[in-house]
Amino acid sequence: MKLRVLSPAVAAACFALAACATDPTSSPLAPRGPSRVTYGSLDGSAHPAVVLIVMDIAGSPAYRCSGTLIAPKVVLTAGHCTGEPGEFSGMRVFTESDVENGNNNYPFAGPNTVEARAWHSHPQFTEAQFYLHDVGVIELRTAVNLAASAYGRLPSVDQLDALKPSSSTGFTAVGYGVQRINAAQETAELIRMSANPYLVQINTGFTGIGSLLLSNNASTGGTCFGDSGGPNFLGTSNVVAGVTSFGLNGSCGGTGGVFRVDRKDVLGFVQQYLR
Repeated sequence: MKLRVLSPAVAAACFALAACATDPTSSPLAPRGPSRVTYGSLDGSAHPAVVLIVMDIAGSPAYRCSGTLIAPKVVLTAGHCTGEPGEFSGMRVFTESDVENGNNNYPFAGPNTVEARAWHSHPQFTEAQFYLHDVGVIELRTAVNLAASAYGRLPSVDQLDALKPSSSTGFTAVGYGVQRINAAQETAELIRMSANPYLVQINTGFTGIGSLLLSNNASTGGTCFGDSGGPNFLGTSNVVAGVTSFGLNGSCGGTGGVFRVDRKDVLGFVQQYLR
């Protein structure tokens, strides 16, 4: 699982974003960053472009994330899911909506699985300050063929700047992360889920210009460990406004941090793999 958690004090030191500490681990793989969508709904076939990612270290499965197919052989995810050069030895994506009960050999290669050919993080990405450039791209060895309208789409430059924090400014968060986490229990089934958070903060001293905060509660749902890299679609469209990046606490409550895809340098980085 990969989803980073930032304490308020660390967040302030990190330009008030939110994700310098590593997340807790769980079996069989530690989610890297937020886990599964919390208080969400089964996604089923609604977003077939959203996939589960497993990352290997020294040849062994170690972490999992979520991501979005934006082309048959290209997956958009978080930078902390693709890592620094040499951090991961291999990657694969699982395409079923219910990996937990599906036809696969999770977390290893098998049916309904595609191995990565290469993976790349934003050129300025570092694990120490991942939240500043938290975007990555995975190139697949073979294509995942979907209807043309099913793939995730990139936003236009600075498209999100026009949005206003409001319960009516909605997003669709999708991922394979933890469904619920508290002191007594963690529910972390490998099933694609979706939620409908709304915009809480954008372009503020806390979020900066590269991230935004979305609601994360029992009413709207939200993201958690394992959802890292998964899409936050703008409204009900297939435009990936941002990728799930960080949380502010270990229970994934309150708000969820999203790294924006609409900045010029981010789009330039991603689009080079679509040519």
